[in-house]
Amino acid sequence: MIAHSDKEYIALAQLHARVPREKLEEVIREFVGRIYQRPPVRSSVKRTLRVKEIYGIEVLEYEGVFALMRVSCQHGTYIRKLVHDIGEILGVGAHMRELRRTRTGPFREESSVRMHELSEAVYLYEEHGRGDKLRSMILPHEYIVSHLPKVLVLDGAASAIAYGADLAVPGISVISEGIRRGDLAAIMTLKGELVALGKALMSTEEVLSSDRGVAFKTVRVIMERGVYPKGWKKRSEAQR
Repeated sequence: MIAHSDKEYIALAQLHARVPREKLEEVIREFVGRIYQRPPVRSSVKRTLRVKEIYGIEVLEYEGVFALMRVSCQHGTYIRKLVHDIGEILGVGAHMRELRRTRTGPFREESSVRMHELSEAVYLYEEHGRGDKLRSMILPHEYIVSHLPKVLVLDGAASAIAYGADLAVPGISVISEGIRRGDLAAIMTLKGELVALGKALMSTEEVLSSDRGVAFKTVRVIMERGVYPKGWKKRSEAQR
């Protein structure tokens, strides 16, 4: 789910010739929105033309032929290809010198934990029984879906989904506004516990106007089985 979340990067681009800052920013604005992009030759995916969305590009610093930019974009966007294409439109060429990812989904660089800090916290817990520092670094898995729309389900539905069932309309108690078919949503209990991730087969409006039908296809179960008691019987049990 994190791999398919939106990203933010800080990129250092080197232009192959100096251009006025006004021209650079004018060209950059043309790349905000939905763009066509073909992955570069040295990439791990098939080089087919794809549509990706750039939410924003900000020039943080511009000195000589070097431009430091903040890019907010859809997952799967190749920043080095974006920089190359900007250079092509400018007519001078460009390539990426450095790249740093500063956000993915709800996780941001400024709130991250360094590996040596985590190692120290583990040491304090294992050797001295001090778990306060380690607890402050560990987030509940509900945090990972904080950026996704939510669907709250009844206890019986939560139990069935934990066993791999899809979510039907009668099991839904509350649903976020604006969910469209194909969107990924967090399926949660009424207590706010993460049950699973589901792909919407119905929009919010369709769910609210229906009393039956499968609304979400379960794509990843998170909750362990048995947390909530079964609210259904197997066919063999029902026939006894």
